[in-house]
Amino acid sequence: MVITQVVRILVLGGVSFFVALFFTPIFSRFLQKHRLGKQIRTSEITPVFAKFHQKKEGVPTMGGVIIWGTVLALALIFLIFDRWFDGFFNYLNFVDRAQTYLPLAALAFAATIGLIDDLLGIFRIGPNGGGLRLLHKLLIYTAIASVGAWWFYFKLGFTTLYIPFVGNIQIDGWYFPFFMFVIIAAAFSANETDGLDGLLGGVSLFSFLALTVVAFVLHRYHLAAFSSTVVGALLAFLWFNIYPARFFMGDTGSMSLGITLGVMAMLTNTALLLPFFAVIFIIESLSVLIQVVSKKLFKRKIFLSTPIHHHFEARGWPESQVTMRFWIISAVFVALGLMIFFLARYLFV
Repeated sequence: MVITQVVRILVLGGVSFFVALFFTPIFSRFLQKHRLGKQIRTSEITPVFAKFHQKKEGVPTMGGVIIWGTVLALALIFLIFDRWFDGFFNYLNFVDRAQTYLPLAALAFAATIGLIDDLLGIFRIGPNGGGLRLLHKLLIYTAIASVGAWWFYFKLGFTTLYIPFVGNIQIDGWYFPFFMFVIIAAAFSANETDGLDGLLGGVSLFSFLALTVVAFVLHRYHLAAFSSTVVGALLAFLWFNIYPARFFMGDTGSMSLGITLGVMAMLTNTALLLPFFAVIFIIESLSVLIQVVSKKLFKRKIFLSTPIHHHFEARGWPESQVTMRFWIISAVFVALGLMIFFLARYLFV
């Protein structure tokens, strides 16, 4: 049984990778043909960003469609084929009411909202050259998080929080605001991390790999299979997104990945391990918050620019160097997080 599931998860990840790899050039040509490129905002608020990224004006965006489009397409295809045919497609079908309905729904809904935001930015509709304001995004994150918290708390009866080396503790009504905080923080942090070629794709890859392992260990095999398809699609996306990027992920990718990551952490009750599984997300968002607070209270900047990856660019680090070093940090912390997970689960009962 276990070996069968391991093979299944690996097969689904491989299928996702090759499907995404095959369709990416087609989608890339579509973006280029219709000039669906990124607009670089050159306001006085972000002079450092504009200085280093003006050359990326017009590079196709919305590449996140490759990631979520592959995952949702495979989920739908295998579900339909499972109902039409017996046997093999039942093995590949990972759509499950208890395990994957919620992350699939979160992925689809967040991707749609992000896609709309990307299109607004491309056609310069909205303030500061187009796209949603940060406040608008936070309101959307809050709305999505509220619906998810309501579903988890009232429909599924989730009321516990797992603390490594301690166990599950009852938090009752506090579960609702805690769920909202995790989802909003994950979505906001993913959006802030998406600023360099290959950065968000790479650190998200490590995060979803960790949650694939966690879901598998918890015997949530459908959820692990779902996460594996995300990993496969991310690998194919990164093939074209590493420096110099052929296209950008866009909000349709960052929003869907961030919210789905948060939902998976809550489903596996490993939200307190997210500081390890998504350490770069946290560092990036904290740098923004620290910068804002410092400017408001002390009228001075802590960093040359935020999110912090732009600070290192301003210090003279090449873009690819920042990305690779953040990948290394992410890999190390994911390993530490998995170590804590296994130690807490098997050595400290």
